[in-house]
Amino acid sequence: MLSRRHIRIKVMQSLYSYFAQKNSDINDIEKSLLKNCDEIVHLGYSIVSLLYEIIKYADNFYEDAKKKHLPTQHDLNPNKRLIQNKLINNILSNEDLIDNASNFKSIWLENDHNIISKIFTKIYKSQLYANYLSSEDKSIKFDKIFLIDLMNNFILNNDLVNHVLEEKSIYWVDDLPFVATIIFGNIKEDSTIRINGPYKHISDKEFALDLLSKTISNNDSYEEIIKSYAKNWDLERIAIMDQIFLKMSFAEILLMPNLPIKVSMNEYIEISKYYSTSKSKSFVNGMLDSFVKDYQNKGKINKLFDESLK
Repeated sequence: MLSRRHIRIKVMQSLYSYFAQKNSDINDIEKSLLKNCDEIVHLGYSIVSLLYEIIKYADNFYEDAKKKHLPTQHDLNPNKRLIQNKLINNILSNEDLIDNASNFKSIWLENDHNIISKIFTKIYKSQLYANYLSSEDKSIKFDKIFLIDLMNNFILNNDLVNHVLEEKSIYWVDDLPFVATIIFGNIKEDSTIRINGPYKHISDKEFALDLLSKTISNNDSYEEIIKSYAKNWDLERIAIMDQIFLKMSFAEILLMPNLPIKVSMNEYIEISKYYSTSKSKSFVNGMLDSFVKDYQNKGKINKLFDESLK
C-alpha cells in the first residue's frame, strides 16, 4: 500500500520526533514508525466506514420520509439511486471490508459533530446529487465518476472530516491524499475498494527500519558533512527538516547500495517542496549535487548514479 516515497515521509516524521526529544530511545522510535505505517491501513478503513455510515443514513432518511404525517409523493417514492449505485453495492457486499471498516465507525458516530447527517444534508442539497438522480446514464462508468466526485467534494475535502481525523492522528490529514489515490485507483480499475496491508513487500518494511537506524546512528558524521558543504551557514540556521532530508539522503547514498543515487536525490528534493521552507528545494538540491560530485570524485561512492545506465 505504501509507496517508497510515503515510507520516506514516515521515516522523516519519526526522525523529526526523535531529534526533537532529547534522550529518545531508538527502539521506541522504531515501534512508533511501524505503528505509524500500520495506521495508514486504519485510515483507509475509516474512510470506508464513513462512506458506509453515510449510505446507511441515506437509506434510513428515505424510509423515515415515508412515515411523515402527510408524506408527499416524492417521500413515498424516493429516488434511491444513491444507495443503489453499482459501485456502492460492490463495496457494501464485500463482507471482510465492511467488517474491518466497522471497527472504526466510532470515529464518526461517537462525537458531538453530527458529521454523518451534516455530510448527507450537503450531498442531498447539492447539484451533483440532483444531476446524478436525473441522469439517464445508467452505466457503471457514470456510477464510478459520481462516487469519486462525491468523495472528493463531500468527504475528503470536508473540514469537519479533516478535523475528526486529525484528532485521531496528527499524520492522517497528510496521509489522506495518498489513501484517496489508492481508493480511487481501486474504484476505477476494480469497481470496488481494497484495503491491503501497509507494505507492498516485506522489503519495504526493512527499508523503513534500515533508513531510520542508519540515519540515527550516523547523525554526528552527517552533521559534519552538512557543515562542510553549507558554506557561510551555521548548522543552527539550517531548517531542521532540511537537515533531516539531507541526513536521510546521505544514509541512502552511502550505505544502501541497492538504491540508485539519482532516485535518492530526486525523492528528497521533491519531498522537501512540501515539508519544509519555500527555499528548501533549491537548498537541498544544491547541497546534494555538491556532495555527490565531490564524493564520487574521491571514490567514496561506489554505485550507479542511475539504474537505467546499466
